[in-house]
Amino acid sequence: MMGRTHALTGWCAGLAAAPLAGLAGGPQVLVFAATTAGFALLPDLDHPGATASRFLGRITGGISRLLRWSSRRLYAVTKGPRDERCSGQHRHLSHTVLFALALGALTAVGTAAGGRWAVLAVLLFGLLLADHVLGDLVGLAGAAGFVTLMVKSGGLVALDGVQVWLGIAVALGCVVHDLGDAVTESGCPFLFPLLIAGETWYEIRPPQWLRFRTGKGFETWIVFPVLVVLSVMLVPGVLEAV
Repeated sequence: MMGRTHALTGWCAGLAAAPLAGLAGGPQVLVFAATTAGFALLPDLDHPGATASRFLGRITGGISRLLRWSSRRLYAVTKGPRDERCSGQHRHLSHTVLFALALGALTAVGTAAGGRWAVLAVLLFGLLLADHVLGDLVGLAGAAGFVTLMVKSGGLVALDGVQVWLGIAVALGCVVHDLGDAVTESGCPFLFPLLIAGETWYEIRPPQWLRFRTGKGFETWIVFPVLVVLSVMLVPGVLEAV
């Protein structure tokens, strides 16, 4: 999938999953969804040309290089007898449910230890990354929700107690990214390290007729417009108003 499709899918998934994470207020839901949208781009850090890799220049570029090296090394020592001969760099380590859960847990624990400023850094990274790809569609909504929370709570105190749902938003964004890549022609080995048909990096994908090519007509003219409609209808209060 293209970056904007990943981000918009993350936004929709965040809006739908927010009640399950115990979030009922509109501002919290918007911040949760915008964070999920931003982190739905993160697995592509394993590609040097991806938006996430270029987002903060040398900082995200350096993380991208480290992730690509780690993915190559992990693939070399874990590939099964029938896994393809490849570098194991793109769509491998960072495109797994294991990676998503680990990053979500690390986010929750890290922000709990780091306090409000750590929470703020993660939130801003997700919001700005989503805004960078989707612009005002998500950026303003997420920013409005964030400002509303700050005003209602009297400042940074709004960042207390959000570590768990912040971790959920990060993990959900990564999982949604994996599922999006799984319906493309290449598939996605998101169930690593389960051994499937002799492969530990088995590319999960639907039947041929349900797959589409990244960036081509089906994604541009069918998938993305449908997501745009859902991205509005799932916003708290919109469906009731309609």
